Amino acid sequence: MKKILLFLAALLVVSNTAISQSGDAALRDVIQKDRSSRSADGRLMTLSASEHLSRGRIYFDNRQFPQAREHFQKILDNFPNDDSMASALFMTGRSYYWERSYAQCIPYMDRVSREFPATKDGREGLYFDASCNLRIGKNDDAARLWIQYTVMYPQGERVENAYVNSIDALRVAGRYKEADEWVDKTRAKFPGTPTEANALHARLRMQIYREQWRDAEATAALMQAQAKFAGSFTSLDEVKYLRGFALDKQGKKEQARAVFTSIPNTPSSYWGWVAKDWLEAQAETERNKTVGNIGLVLQVSGGQANASDFPAPYKGDILAAARPRHIDPRFVLALMRQESTFNPNAKSPSAARGLLQQTIDTALKYNVKAGYPSLSAEDLYDPQTNITIACENLADYQREFGTFYEAIAASYNGGDDNAARWLSHTKPKEPGIFASEIGFAETKNYVFKVMTNYRIYKQLYDENLNRK
Repeated sequence: MKKILLFLAALLVVSNTAISQSGDAALRDVIQKDRSSRSADGRLMTLSASEHLSRGRIYFDNRQFPQAREHFQKILDNFPNDDSMASALFMTGRSYYWERSYAQCIPYMDRVSREFPATKDGREGLYFDASCNLRIGKNDDAARLWIQYTVMYPQGERVENAYVNSIDALRVAGRYKEADEWVDKTRAKFPGTPTEANALHARLRMQIYREQWRDAEATAALMQAQAKFAGSFTSLDEVKYLRGFALDKQGKKEQARAVFTSIPNTPSSYWGWVAKDWLEAQAETERNKTVGNIGLVLQVSGGQANASDFPAPYKGDILAAARPRHIDPRFVLALMRQESTFNPNAKSPSAARGLLQQTIDTALKYNVKAGYPSLSAEDLYDPQTNITIACENLADYQREFGTFYEAIAASYNGGDDNAARWLSHTKPKEPGIFASEIGFAETKNYVFKVMTNYRIYKQLYDENLNRK
C-alpha cells in the first residue's frame, strides 16, 4: 500500500508539471501569434470571432487580463450577432472582477444578464453583478440582485448560494428583520440540507455580531442537534466553538468550559486549537495550569504531528526575503507548505505558479519593489523570485492587518479586499469569530490549514528557522 501511495504521489507531481508546461506552452504560442497579428502601428488585426475567443480565453486562463480583453473587445466591436458575444461580455467583466475593478465589471455583468438571460453566462452575469455591488458597498442592490436570481433561476447553478448571500447582504445593509426572514425562507426551501445549515450559520453569525448571546447560544444548540454539516460552509466543531463563545459572554464559564473541552484537539483541528487557547487562558486566570485533556501541541489527544512533515527548505531565500520585511519566516513556510508542498514547478488551474503560487497579475503589483523590474509569468517558477515577490505581497498585507495572521492568510488566498470586508463584519475582533465570517469555503479551509501549519512551525523552529 505504501508503494502504491508513493507511486500515486509521484504520478500527481508529474501530472501537475505536465499541465503546467502545457498551459505555459499555449500561452507562449498565443503571444507569438499575436505578434504576427498586429499592424505596423501595433494594433491587433481583426480575426474571426472564434479565433479572438480562443486567444482571449488562453490569456484569461493565465490571468493576463488586459491581453484577454483586447481580444474580447474585438468580438464586441465586430461580431455583435455571433454566439461568442455572451462569453466575451462575461469574461471581460470577470477579468475586471479578478482585478477588483468592480465598478468597471458591473456594466458587463449587467449587460450579459439582460441580453442573454437564457444562457449560463447570463445567469453567472446576474450572480456576479450582485457580488460586485456587495464589494463596493451597495448592499441593498446586492441583496436585490441575488433575490432576483432566486426568482429567475430557481434551478440555477448558484441558487443555493444566492439564497444564503441574500441573508448576508441584508444583514450588512442593517436590514436584520428581513435577513432573519430570509433565513426562514431558505430553511423552508432547502430543509435538511447543507444550505439550511448555511442559513442557520448566517443567523448565528448575525446574532454574535449583534451581541445577542442568548439567541446565539440557542441557534448553535439547534444546529448541533439538527444541522447537516457535510457539504456546508461550517462544521460541528465551529458551531461548538461559537456556542462556547456565546456562553462565555453570558458569564456561563463552566458550561463554556464543557463545550470547549468537547471539541477534539488534534494537530489538524483549527477549532481544537482556538478552544485550547480559551481553556489555557481560563486556567491562567484561575491560576490553575491543569487544563483537563489539553496537552502540548505536538502531543495532543487524538494523535501527534509528524515533525518530518514540516521541513524548512529554501531557508536562505526565505530569510533573505522575510527578515527585511519583518515577516515571520515560519509563516512563509506555513503558506508554502499549503500552496505547493515545496514544489517550485507547481502551477494551479487558476495559473498560480511556483512555491508560493503567485499569479502574474498579483506579482506585477510587487515585482519592481521586490527588485524584479522585468517579469514574465514563467519567472515565477524560480524559487528566489517567487519567494521575494510573495514576501513583498505579504508585507503589504501585514501593513494592513498587523499580526492578525488569519486575516493575512485569508488575504493571500481570497484577496485583501475580501479579508477586510470579513474583518469589518467581525465583532469582537477574535480569530475564531473572524474565521467564522470568511465567506469562501476554499479560503476558510485554507486559513485553517495555514494557521495549523504556522502553529506547528513555531513549535519546531525559532525565528531563524533553526530547529528547537
